[in-house]
Amino acid sequence: MNSKELNQWLEELRVEHRDLDEVIHHLYKTGHHDAMRVQRLKKRKLKLKDMIDKLESKLIPDLDA
Repeated sequence: MNSKELNQWLEELRVEHRDLDEVIHHLYKTGHHDAMRVQRLKKRKLKLKDMIDKLESKLIPDLDA
């Protein structure tokens, strides 16, 4: 993948991460009682964060010291 494709994928992951954050916040705010659903959403959000971190590190050029 080139850097343009990585940046596009990274942005898509960030949008999905923000969307999940909003859904989780909404479920808490409305008193949603399905703990398993919230747990799955949080787990997915964490996986997205890990993927985002990995992609961001790929975009940082290697510097030889």
